[in-house]
Amino acid sequence: MPRGQRKTLEEKIAEKEELIQALQIRIRAEQNELENLCNEKKLKDLESLDDMIRTSGLSEWEITEALEAYIKLKDQNAS
Repeated sequence: MPRGQRKTLEEKIAEKEELIQALQIRIRAEQNELENLCNEKKLKDLESLDDMIRTSGLSEWEITEALEAYIKLKDQNAS
């Protein structure tokens, strides 16, 4: 039973090029969506940190000093 005409090499190449182009468009769309989600998470994290700072009762200077001391200690422990 015949299966129909076989595709030429040029047709196969053209189909693969179209498929690759469509996949590249999809990848760009997915990358944009991922970037948006990461930005949304970053904003939520910053809002959470802002809430914690506001409710801590510490001054900006005290928070900065505490973070610097923590980072210094962490670096020393990593060495």
